[in-house]
Amino acid sequence: MHINHNDYLRNMKKWLSTVSLGFAVALVLLSAKYPTTEALPTNLRVTVIDNLGNFVEGAQVIIYANEDDYNADENPVSGPLSTDKKGRVTFKNLKPQAYYVDARLGDKTNIGEGVKTAPLQAGRINKVNTVIQ
Repeated sequence: MHINHNDYLRNMKKWLSTVSLGFAVALVLLSAKYPTTEALPTNLRVTVIDNLGNFVEGAQVIIYANEDDYNADENPVSGPLSTDKKGRVTFKNLKPQAYYVDARLGDKTNIGEGVKTAPLQAGRINKVNTVIQ
């Protein structure tokens, strides 16, 4: 059997084009399934509990970017948000930095109990608990 060199090259080009297209489609599908952290928002979920460890529903939570604003009760980054029945609020689309959390319900506050967060990790839901007394 004699194989024509030109036919062989054409078939090889078609095969390589098909493989290349398949590889490109696979990359697109994988990038959609595993997005980079830059595409994901940085969120902070605060859970408010009492000194017995019970969730506190209806607490008002505000976050501040720095201690001066927190102490002065001015320039909040976000809030107030009201906690749900599991004591949670979620602040969305934040910068990956530390925040100061102010949680209150009536005469109870979280002063001295989990006020400053660790720097948030970008592209994640960062979770912290704070106790109000």
